Amino acid sequence: MKAYVRTFKQKIQSLDKWILIPSVVLALMSILTLCGGAEHFGASIAITQSAAFVVGLFGCLFLALLDYDEYINRLYIILFAGSILLLSVTLFFGIAVGSNQSWITIPGIGVTIQPSEFVKIMFIATFARHLSRVDDRINKFSTVIPLAIHALIIVGLVLISGDLGVALVYIAIIAVMLFCAGLSLIYFIAVIAAAVIVFPYIWPHLAEYQQQRILVGFNPESDPLGFGMQALLSRECIASGGIFGKGFGNGELYMDVPVSSSDFIFATFCEQFGMIGAFCYIGLVLVIVVRLIILARMSRDRLGSYICAGVIAMLIAQLGENIGMALATLPVIGITLPFMSSGGSSMLSIIAMMGLPMSVYMHRNEKLALLSRQK
Repeated sequence: MKAYVRTFKQKIQSLDKWILIPSVVLALMSILTLCGGAEHFGASIAITQSAAFVVGLFGCLFLALLDYDEYINRLYIILFAGSILLLSVTLFFGIAVGSNQSWITIPGIGVTIQPSEFVKIMFIATFARHLSRVDDRINKFSTVIPLAIHALIIVGLVLISGDLGVALVYIAIIAVMLFCAGLSLIYFIAVIAAAVIVFPYIWPHLAEYQQQRILVGFNPESDPLGFGMQALLSRECIASGGIFGKGFGNGELYMDVPVSSSDFIFATFCEQFGMIGAFCYIGLVLVIVVRLIILARMSRDRLGSYICAGVIAMLIAQLGENIGMALATLPVIGITLPFMSSGGSSMLSIIAMMGLPMSVYMHRNEKLALLSRQK
């Protein structure tokens, strides 16, 4: 029997357009926003974002063309060990920005990256593979313990670096993937109950700025000149854009919002393109999410379904928390906006990550075609 073989051109043509096209449009929206604020941000930010998009697109296509099943199973240990190594190197040799030590500089080329963004790709792949091997006995205690160790090693290293925002994204990914694997609600209730019991003992040991960031995060008006100022300025900037925005390159309130090119780029985008632009952005992300839900259901195996679930969790967690920060309704904990925030690492990693579910789609079709020929 002849194996089903496609040319490179046929593979490119069979890429999932429902993920690829919205991802590209979202990335271009980010570059456009940064170009519009070049007078304030500097042209180098838009150039870096453009370069990250191009490299990420190549990474996306590379991952999409690989058979996810074959390579994740083959490289599982290497990917997990690589994740631990990257996060550990960041802890010992990383660059501290504020209270977070989450960045490292690549020797020789002087480029600074945030490894935890790239570890998301490897973690979703390895945790999905782990789940796919044990989901038939997911609720056994002997199964849950290794899964917990797998998850806590990565989350613990991120927390030690001081990056609470990214750690919460990992927790969301873990929770959604476990739920999709059929983990009993009893385990979720037990974890929540334990967190509630332990929290009063942890609270006094938090630094004062951490306590204030949490308390003021839900009520920024209580400290409008201190911890609440950033969120309030962001909300004012969003409101100033109105329905249609002030137009490309226009607006000035975003200049007063700290990190308005990265964590608070939603405010910058809304001031330039208004509520219409915001709805377009959210709508495109939701197109990807809905498509991922469809792919999870049509995947040829459980591994592919769990990969899609992990990417969905990441997108929704970051989208919800970032926009919540920008609207002054959630604490400011430093989470990037998917496909939009500047910095390079976020853009490159999330565009490349889209290659995982695209591989699920592409190789499902490939296997179906092979089966049909064998018949």
